[in-house]
Amino acid sequence: MNGTLLNIVTVALGSIIGLLVGNRLPKRMQESIITGLGLMTLFVGLSNAAKTGNPIIPLLATVIGVMIGEMLRLDVALERLAGWLQIRLTGRTPTLDDAPSAFSEQSSRERFINGFVTASLVFCIGPLTFAGSIQDGMGLASGFQALAIKSVLDGFAAMAFAASFGVGVLATCLTIFVVQGGLALFGMILARLMNSSADVAELTKNPLILEMTAVGGILLIGLSLVLLDVKKPRMANFLPALAIAPLIVALAQLLHINIYPL
Repeated sequence: MNGTLLNIVTVALGSIIGLLVGNRLPKRMQESIITGLGLMTLFVGLSNAAKTGNPIIPLLATVIGVMIGEMLRLDVALERLAGWLQIRLTGRTPTLDDAPSAFSEQSSRERFINGFVTASLVFCIGPLTFAGSIQDGMGLASGFQALAIKSVLDGFAAMAFAASFGVGVLATCLTIFVVQGGLALFGMILARLMNSSADVAELTKNPLILEMTAVGGILLIGLSLVLLDVKKPRMANFLPALAIAPLIVALAQLLHINIYPL
């Protein structure tokens, strides 16, 4: 859990710095920073998506996952959570003053929700999140090192996000704690079941993690479209795909089906 706690601290510090300097940055600079983050998110997404051993797996996982997400309306649930967090963090409920005006493109509530959802997806999707958190939970030094690198990157990203989106980015500390903390807990349980240290190389090459990483890459590509203002897909509804991908791999292994062509 040490890596997760470090990640939370860096995101919190980055968010606070971003909040302090955000109002002093020109609007053009804020827009350019978000565009830069969007381009980097696109690059990371493409790199992660290429880790799949069979494109059919992330395809099925994405389609099935988004169908489940749309039926559950996960985007609405996340927005409600963000709204609840906004009230708790700001200490007030949205008023008519928060409505968009001719001088502001987004209300404070919209900025909070966009910042919370966008930053949560960026910080909690990727190979460093999955493999690093599990390894950290298993007590492997490589896991903490991976999360330490992620923490630095997330800290700078949080600074940029907070400067543009506001306090909603700070609320992602809760998301990081739940997601990475849960994965670290899984790693602790896995280490006890194995009763020995796992081989790091084998863990990072595990098909379940690779396909989950590939689907995460697809989600990051979708998120980059939002950051680049190309399209606004409801990315929260794609989250079930992250669980569907390893389930497909596990089912194929259970049925002795070769899903990876030679």
